[in-house]
Amino acid sequence: MKDLTIALENRPGALAEMGEALGRAGVSVEGGGAFVVNGVGVAHFLFADGAAARKALEAVGIRVIEEREVLVQRLRQGEPGQLGKISRRMADAGVNIEVQYSDHDHQLILVVDDLEKGRAVSEAWTR
Repeated sequence: MKDLTIALENRPGALAEMGEALGRAGVSVEGGGAFVVNGVGVAHFLFADGAAARKALEAVGIRVIEEREVLVQRLRQGEPGQLGKISRRMADAGVNIEVQYSDHDHQLILVVDDLEKGRAVSEAWTR
């Protein structure tokens, strides 16, 4: 799975255009979200095929800022504090979580600054 950081214009229709371009290319969004911060639109979306998503977006002039691998984790939804616990483990390992969201299967998606260390924490969490 790949997280794409996508620059979106802060105007009506920008997100629609992104979704339409992906739809025409047969590319499904697996999770993510879009935000406006200080007047600038930034989206993080999850794709099974990051290259196909990038190609579809760039073909219509939508700028993909970055494409990165993600960590995918299942949390125990009935147990409060799960996000805090896994985030603390990442922090204690020196891993910075740069982006966090959920996918359509209710899994935690993490984009981290050190994939190798983050993967070790994620694998230990699963055990």
